[in-house]
Amino acid sequence: MIRFEQVSKVYPGGQKALTDISFHLKKGEMAFLTGHSGAGKSTLLKLMTVIERPSAGKVWIDQYNAGELSRAQVPLLRRHIGMIFQNYHLLMNKSVFDNVALPLVIEGFSLGEIRKRVHAALDMVGLYGKEKHAPVMLSGGEQQRVGIARAIVNKPALLLADEPTGNLDPKLSMDILRLFETFNDAGTTVLIATHDLGLIARMKYRTLTLKQGRMLGADELASAGL
Repeated sequence: MIRFEQVSKVYPGGQKALTDISFHLKKGEMAFLTGHSGAGKSTLLKLMTVIERPSAGKVWIDQYNAGELSRAQVPLLRRHIGMIFQNYHLLMNKSVFDNVALPLVIEGFSLGEIRKRVHAALDMVGLYGKEKHAPVMLSGGEQQRVGIARAIVNKPALLLADEPTGNLDPKLSMDILRLFETFNDAGTTVLIATHDLGLIARMKYRTLTLKQGRMLGADELASAGL
């Protein structure tokens, strides 16, 4: 599903964000991506969604070579990816329904199909019946669930989450991760970027660890006590 082959990313001005990254995330796998602030987690996710392109190496998402896609092909790739953010990125002047429906509206789904999928997505995240609410009426945990519903409403093959529990208390964080497990059980590939090592330890999934733009191997992790 995701394969990085000796990928490096250098930003204008010479800032090295990633150096010689190689890993493979299998279809249907769930894993964590961790590392200190500035380690390169966000850059790695941006390469997967073609917000950024690699300076060297290849990024494969399913059958797509992300670094070589034309501008016209990028939206086709993104239809297969659901993205969840720490700060939700909700449209505060729109209803919960409209926020969740946005990807479907962009893709041109019929109103009937949009209603069916939005209601199903909200039901999955425990917000059925709150379609008409404004995001400001919801708690932080509920707003995050709206963001998750929006990410999964078009049934993506790959779900990426960037610090999705960073603003939540421990119980809500576990509730959100249990949701990700539910999606993963249904066949969705899930990659969660987080710096919360305690959360990672409780979940027992494979962890990819970045340090100063490099992926740590098993020997390096052992010597670091990770």
